[in-house]
Amino acid sequence: MLLIGIGLVAGISGSLVGLGGGFIVVPALAFLFPNMQPSHLAGTSMAMLLCNSISSTYVYIKQKRIDYHAAIRFAVASIPGSVIGALFAVHIEGHLFFVSFGIFLILIALLLLFKPNKPVAWPFKPTVKQDFIDNSGERFEYAYHLPTGIVISFLVGFVASLFGVGGGSLMVPTMTLLLNFSPHIAVATSILQIFLSAIVSTSTHAILLNIDWFIVLALAPGAVIGGQIGARLAKRLPAKLLLRLLAVFLMLVSIRLMMKS
Repeated sequence: MLLIGIGLVAGISGSLVGLGGGFIVVPALAFLFPNMQPSHLAGTSMAMLLCNSISSTYVYIKQKRIDYHAAIRFAVASIPGSVIGALFAVHIEGHLFFVSFGIFLILIALLLLFKPNKPVAWPFKPTVKQDFIDNSGERFEYAYHLPTGIVISFLVGFVASLFGVGGGSLMVPTMTLLLNFSPHIAVATSILQIFLSAIVSTSTHAILLNIDWFIVLALAPGAVIGGQIGARLAKRLPAKLLLRLLAVFLMLVSIRLMMKS
């Protein structure tokens, strides 16, 4: 029941802001199962993320807020990084894993807390222009530099697979700050990218026997239900408030993880 609850919280929070729920699942499993290897923490979390992203993606498809052109290209770029990250996870030691993961969470929290109100001025000219309307009639117009997104997607795939987190923790800030995406489109697009790259990453972790399937089966029901709830709440709640609450939570979790190590 505790694992189902963790999956539910991870599913809601992950799909709500497009980060994936790994930033909750990995610390939770580390505290519940102190002897669990870092590679198994990452692999088990990634398998849960696959379940969560399937559920969330379905809702965002119905809302018509996914930029498929960007999501597919970013996902393809992140796949090689996902495979390399899964291979590296096998060799990383517990102390180094928790300290690195803690620092990673702090950096993401600071980015969310001190996120500029306007996109950062990027020196490259946009190569892709998008203009579409979602199912509620809201229009989204933006332009972005595709090569920048592809390079960052590769790095995101590596980090996501290494730590077992959703790549949205890096992709959503990147899309909103550097690529001029609307926050709502960035979240929806990030979830589809997480789903596509999680297929490869989970498969790689499974081949390397890094996944505890019993724990995944316990986490999955909550993750699937939470994915549905979070994706629907994302349309109603203020984005700034959610990001700030999430940032504070990430800071607390990261400090606790580094103290554990």
